[in-house]
Amino acid sequence: MTDAWQRSFWFWEVLFAVAYVATALLVLFDDVTTAPKVVAETALAVLALSYLVAGRRLVKREDNSLPARVYTGVLVAAAGTAIFADTTSSFVLFMVCPLLFMLLDVRSASVVTTVVIVLDPISAVVRGGWGNPSLSILLPMTAILIVFSALAGKFTTDIIKQSTERAELIRKLEDSQAEVSRLSREAGTAAERERLAREIHDTLAQGFTSIVTLTQAMESELDTDPDAVRRHLALAGRTARENLAEARAMVAALAPSELSAGSLAEAVQRQASRLSDETELTVECEVDSPMPVLATATEVVLLRATQEALTNVRKHAKATTVLIRLSAVDCGVRLLVRDDGAGFSLAKPTDGFGLRGMRSRVEQVGGRLNVRSGLGDGTELELEVPA
Repeated sequence: MTDAWQRSFWFWEVLFAVAYVATALLVLFDDVTTAPKVVAETALAVLALSYLVAGRRLVKREDNSLPARVYTGVLVAAAGTAIFADTTSSFVLFMVCPLLFMLLDVRSASVVTTVVIVLDPISAVVRGGWGNPSLSILLPMTAILIVFSALAGKFTTDIIKQSTERAELIRKLEDSQAEVSRLSREAGTAAERERLAREIHDTLAQGFTSIVTLTQAMESELDTDPDAVRRHLALAGRTARENLAEARAMVAALAPSELSAGSLAEAVQRQASRLSDETELTVECEVDSPMPVLATATEVVLLRATQEALTNVRKHAKATTVLIRLSAVDCGVRLLVRDDGAGFSLAKPTDGFGLRGMRSRVEQVGGRLNVRSGLGDGTELELEVPA
């Protein structure tokens, strides 16, 4: 990225051009003999040409390397030659002094600039000796120019340094922003992967588990109870169709098909009816009416929690009765699923994704989840989400 100094470089080049043209014209119309005038004009031309050939490139590089020091020598020699040939050429210092501070560090530039500035009174002494009347003006002016050039050079150098540091800071900031963007994309990918894992676990995997259970039941009843086989086959077909609908909704990033077909209360009641139809459990479902209006994301959390809880009952609880209660509370909705099964120890870690995924879902919508269970005491799952 180009910094402010590089963008405003043309200001300096305008100053350089104006100083050169003005000095060349002053020398051209100065009342001196032809030979010194030619020498001065030649030296000024060398200044201009050397800047065009090498100086502007070295200044933009901000490099204190050997080429910069060699060019500094050419600059001092050409300026000194012009000043000694014609004192009027001292106006060239308006472009030489800033150029020295661009090429060198502050200390070196201050020394070299001082040397170049004192060339003007030295040339006056060489021409007219210490009695030269122009010294009364040149000496105070030289002192003022030395101090002014040092201060102006220091200011210019600091501006260039600050501009360069700011450009570097902006570059680092852009790099940091790119890194943050990359990490954000990775985090988003991981979150989406976890969301899909929860969706698959809470829908497709549970549906396939139900189909496998029904298939196993049909195998054992195939020769003894054709009516039960047909009933289980119908349930398996319905479950497969619902799984297909869930897969299509997931691909299309829509709400769960259970919710698309009706309200949350109806979806929970259908889950209870399915569990009762597919097992020998006594299932009681209580739903308050009317229910508060919930965001779709919150309804999905409640539905998935119901599905996960009932799947755990089916697979692990060995229960005989299940209670499902969906009720309105002061600030939201509460879901309670209780069974009288074998229970489990909450202190014992589990490898399953179900409860962990359920807790993550609930926390994402600002809710809370409580699980109470013990060996032989059944399980109670209670979650509350804000409306």
